[in-house]
Amino acid sequence: MLVEQFSETMDLIFGQLLKQFAEGEEYAFYQFGPKEMKRIGYSTNITPAIVRQAAENRVGLIVTHHDAWDFVYGMKEECHSLLKEHGISHYFVHLPLDYAEFGTCSSLFKALGINDLLQASYHGEGRSFPGIGEFMDYLTFEELVDRVENVLNEEVKAWKNSDKHIKRVGIITGAGNSTDNIRDAFQLGCDAYLTGEKTLYTVQFAQYIGMNLIVGSHTFTEIFGVRALAEKLREKFNDLELIELKEEHFE
Repeated sequence: MLVEQFSETMDLIFGQLLKQFAEGEEYAFYQFGPKEMKRIGYSTNITPAIVRQAAENRVGLIVTHHDAWDFVYGMKEECHSLLKEHGISHYFVHLPLDYAEFGTCSSLFKALGINDLLQASYHGEGRSFPGIGEFMDYLTFEELVDRVENVLNEEVKAWKNSDKHIKRVGIITGAGNSTDNIRDAFQLGCDAYLTGEKTLYTVQFAQYIGMNLIVGSHTFTEIFGVRALAEKLREKFNDLELIELKEEHFE
């Protein structure tokens, strides 16, 4: 896959979503690697450890959901220095991947076995609105927690704030910790809300309104969307080799 083919494919995959969100802040392609890319590594985040792992695996391009955050002071500069040193390109795509039809939220619903998607996650009024989906059959809260832990392969935080069985679930992957997000899910009749971060207010509000709450990690609630994007690239260029760059369960 040539650099030009990769850029064209991203335009085709995301379409209007790339026009909706700002290049450089919500997506960018840092071209430090070869013009032809045969092996792609993917992960939710980029860190110096991820770049070194990619170099060990002779990856020509890293695809991530997040760029290195500017407020994690100095890390972006170190990542770019290592990318240049090892001749690896980096493409990150944030909000467009969150709201793509196959993106982070939809991919997590699919992984959990929810194929009846009533509302896709979307961006409006300057914030995210949850995806809403329903299981075919009701689950107990404990069964849902077990399923989420098995899918994410990590322990989660869980607050049972209602005795109701679970059918309708609201999800915002990553940082869906706003009380606005929980209220959206509540007003749409959700029996449980799942996200990847929490604050004191997240927990308090969920308890106050009786919303069952499950919180995994930011990283592993979003990896499914990045994996789906990588697989779309391999569908287009079937000679590509994909490598999931491993991140720690430390959140």
